[in-house]
Amino acid sequence: MTIVCVDDDAPALELHMSLCRGLPEYHEVIGFRRAGEALEWLRSNTADIALLDICMPELDGLTLAAKARELRPGIAVIFLTAHAEYAVDAFALHASGYLLKPVSRERLSEEIAFAASGRTPRPKSRVMIRTFGEFDVFVDGSPVVFERARAKELLAFLVDRQGGFVTRANAFSVLWEDRLYDRSMQKQLDVVIRSMRATLERCGIGNIIELRKGALRVLPETVDCDLYRFFDGDINAAAAYRGEYMNAYSWASLTEANMDRIRHKTDRQ
Repeated sequence: MTIVCVDDDAPALELHMSLCRGLPEYHEVIGFRRAGEALEWLRSNTADIALLDICMPELDGLTLAAKARELRPGIAVIFLTAHAEYAVDAFALHASGYLLKPVSRERLSEEIAFAASGRTPRPKSRVMIRTFGEFDVFVDGSPVVFERARAKELLAFLVDRQGGFVTRANAFSVLWEDRLYDRSMQKQLDVVIRSMRATLERCGIGNIIELRKGALRVLPETVDCDLYRFFDGDINAAAAYRGEYMNAYSWASLTEANMDRIRHKTDRQ
């Protein structure tokens, strides 16, 4: 198995290469301080795993990962960085791992073993849903703009339910909290539901929602969502989660508390 290490910082590069060489099951480790040189090498050579720094001159690690995947589609990417804020972007690239410097031999060994195991993430989707921090929806990389704030919030609540059906009464109680669910407000809810579905249809992703007997749900298999990956045990999603989940919505605190419990339990292990 061949591992490519790329880091513009010479001491960090030597350390990571040394850690890799200390793992007896991996027989070849190649290092580069310049991203361009790594790409040139990959044009005529194959590698199984790439360990990439993110903040580099000339070409950042995220861009390098995308270009490396174009040359070698099967290469697994693990980011080694001092910056936690790029985890969501790394997650969007379907990285196999994301480690914060300084990197320990044990953690690096675990990430490499995971990448080498051949475990694959959820299938790629045109629809990427981000729930860590603010809630946003992207189609082919472009953000979806909702005409009504409550239509966006309704979709957020459906995503939070992780594929479970949501009744109209339940949706209303979330969107309007203490308001009375009378005939007038039922019509208001109809407007919100129609607006949400119209926005999704306009973006060509109406298929992510199922409507049955008046109840709604998101089809989890149709979207790429950080929340779903987190509960799948995806290490990239775990690295991306920083204790903030759908910040704009008070009802999201229950799921956030559950995620915090899982994260703290994992940290203690």
